[in-house]
Amino acid sequence: MTYLSNIVRSQGDPKLIQTGRSSLSSADKLARALGWFSIGLGLAELIAPNSITRALGLRGKEGLVRSYGAREIAAGVLSLSTEKQAGLWSRVAGDGLDAATLASGLRNDNPQRNNVAFALMMVLGIAALDIAVAQQTTARHTRSRSRPRLYADRSGFPKGLGAARAAAKDYRPPSNTQRPPTLAQASPI
Repeated sequence: MTYLSNIVRSQGDPKLIQTGRSSLSSADKLARALGWFSIGLGLAELIAPNSITRALGLRGKEGLVRSYGAREIAAGVLSLSTEKQAGLWSRVAGDGLDAATLASGLRNDNPQRNNVAFALMMVLGIAALDIAVAQQTTARHTRSRSRPRLYADRSGFPKGLGAARAAAKDYRPPSNTQRPPTLAQASPI
């Protein structure tokens, strides 16, 4: 993994020698997995809406399935971005739309209603997972308004302020450098 990370780094960036523990929580990792799942499902809905509607007995709703595919891809991309909470909550809202659409296929005259019932159970299960991950991610990444972030203990110097002062105190300019002439030493034109 370290080698792959170094391939995409800019030339001036430091190279990774060793990786440590990830700062991602299990909810963040699950949010990432749900984002990729959403993109894959959305692509399937965009590419093969006829197969999906035929399997569910919902012929004539291909355009709706395509629009749901676009929604899934957008939610997946958001879930993989820095705005993962928005992506996860949009997945929850999308699960509600999916469940409502599938519920319309549970009618008695639909020969595929067993498929619809199975798909509805899957959507409800994934909705429960989406809600749990969205709640955990939101709780972890939402900043408390009552406690603002404090940066008083940070100097901006990698080794601390004391090390920066010591380095500045010990600094001696190289002796072989030429100083530019002062105004008095400059020759008149």
